[in-house]
Amino acid sequence: MKIALGQINTKVGALRQNVDKMLLWIDRAKAEHAHLIAFPELSITGYPPKDLIDASGFLEDNLKALHAIADQVQGITVVLGFAEPNPGPTGKGAYNSAAVIRNRKVISIHRKSLLPTYDVFDEARYFEPSNKQELLILDEQRIGLTICEDVWNDKDYAPRLLYHLDPVQKAVESGAEFIINISSSPYHLEKWDERHQLLRGEAMKYRKHVVYVNLVGGNDELIFDGRSVVFSPDGEMIARAKDFEEDLLFVDFDSSNHVLRPSSSSMIENAKKALILGTRDYVHKCGFTKVLLGLSGGIDSAVTCAMAVEAVGAENVLGVLMPSQYSSDHSVSDALQLAKNLRIRTETIPISNIFDVYRSSLAPIFRGAKEDITEENLQARIRGNLLMALSNKYGMLLLSTGNKSELAVGYTTLYGDACGGLAVISDVPKTMVYELAEHMNAEREIIPRNTITKPPSAELRPGQKDSDSLPEYDVLDKILVRYIEDNLTADQIVEQTGFNRDLVLSILRKVDSNEYKRKQLPIGLKITTKAFGFGRRWPIAQGYKHEF
Repeated sequence: MKIALGQINTKVGALRQNVDKMLLWIDRAKAEHAHLIAFPELSITGYPPKDLIDASGFLEDNLKALHAIADQVQGITVVLGFAEPNPGPTGKGAYNSAAVIRNRKVISIHRKSLLPTYDVFDEARYFEPSNKQELLILDEQRIGLTICEDVWNDKDYAPRLLYHLDPVQKAVESGAEFIINISSSPYHLEKWDERHQLLRGEAMKYRKHVVYVNLVGGNDELIFDGRSVVFSPDGEMIARAKDFEEDLLFVDFDSSNHVLRPSSSSMIENAKKALILGTRDYVHKCGFTKVLLGLSGGIDSAVTCAMAVEAVGAENVLGVLMPSQYSSDHSVSDALQLAKNLRIRTETIPISNIFDVYRSSLAPIFRGAKEDITEENLQARIRGNLLMALSNKYGMLLLSTGNKSELAVGYTTLYGDACGGLAVISDVPKTMVYELAEHMNAEREIIPRNTITKPPSAELRPGQKDSDSLPEYDVLDKILVRYIEDNLTADQIVEQTGFNRDLVLSILRKVDSNEYKRKQLPIGLKITTKAFGFGRRWPIAQGYKHEF
């Protein structure tokens, strides 16, 4: 049997667009004499459809889309994902299902058994789990057809089983000769290794081919890396699709020819590719063509700008310099050099006069009060106002430039530098921002050397440095990753790092007390195992202080 894996980039809710793409790829697979083509999970609706599932008419339209494909399928079998209305009187209104199409008919439907409801996943909110597993019988071959999470409940892999059922084991026990899994599995820095280990292990354990097709592209905060893959019964990878790109991958079980697309093994290169893809898709899928951002001469805005240029092209990026009386000469020159290296257009709007007007307007009310962080935040908010004015006037998406380390401890100004429509590096720790900068400079200097080597500073008061308010970033990030991503206690962090307990506690309390800021930030791209946003639902009005 020759199988095609249709690793496509879908747009959530764009039913006609998704249908047209799949029909085109079905024709391509037929031209290569494939017997079957499989598309990702919920490929008709796009993933994740979220509350569109409950929107009036959406399920019906997604069914019409399914039949629009079925009407044109001849000479090949198609497996694709859709939202199947639940005809029963109880339970959620839909199933997360796979349809099997042949000779202009939907010949079989297979429902997802395991519904992830953790981190960024909330499928139990919308879908009813399947209570039965049936094999797909195709040309006398018995196939275990599974959907994404269905393969992740392996007792030999998972440290804690979240479900009582293992659909893969059930399929094998029922006589499956090989396993197909259609998936929409989002990327994080460690995901490929986890996925590779799981799928290879299941192929070897059950002595079956495992065929895995994944979604690629960005949908809101989630980035899907593709990397569809096929493992043989002895655990050999016999086919692998591209990473972070659409790809039509063929595997012929009767042939010894293996197709292994090049795939990056560098964590930093993968992170860069993911952020570029996530930015490009968010910009374009939201209907924008151009972006802008503030250029401070610092490393965060420099890395964000370089990502934006790769995502949408230099001609579609505007850099805005907004120097004040506290801006150093090198900050302006570094920002201009970056713009020159990237060949982007810049505008310069000095804010000193605007800041003076604000201060004079507030002087009668602030009489007798010392200058403090209030005046610092005023400058950030002036810049935010100017950037949003340009965004409104010219229809450009404003990119926010805050990194994960600063957002974690509240080192950002609401309605100031936090303004924007997309936070590109909000899930990138500061130490990784530096790694990305060095990686981008590997072939030629894009980010000025001085931007990388100078001490980071918000430049909102004379002589200010980040280290005045925060520990060094290599210390801070070691604490943050253990608290946010590894979910360790203060004592566990102290034991692992040897850091002072009071320092660790102070950082944890900063993280907790600044949730109110993060709730108001623009959507950010997820690349770590635990990002701020939809997958981390922390209370704001809460009193846990790590006292015990």
